Amino acid sequence: MAGIDSKDIHKVIVACDAGMGSSVMLASQLRKQLKDSGVTVEHTPVNSIPDDADVVVCHTGLAARARAAAPGKVLVSFQVFLGDPAVTKLVNTIKNGGVVDA
Repeated sequence: MAGIDSKDIHKVIVACDAGMGSSVMLASQLRKQLKDSGVTVEHTPVNSIPDDADVVVCHTGLAARARAAAPGKVLVSFQVFLGDPAVTKLVNTIKNGGVVDA
């Protein structure tokens, strides 16, 4: 999969592993940033990514596991929980239109 058009994004999943709370904060931040876009943001364990996810957001360290758990989904990996450029780019693309690369 090469990517997904922003108009086709309805559900973003923030996938985590240890449940330290950082990814919960990120999911909450994304929910606020996307509240007027019609996109649902959910937080799930990396091994339980739902089939209806359009984009999966996870820490770089979990990217391989997220790909295995959700093959074919667009994966946005990040290194910093708050303020990572990859996450900012995702939000801007959803709000302004464009394609989110896999």
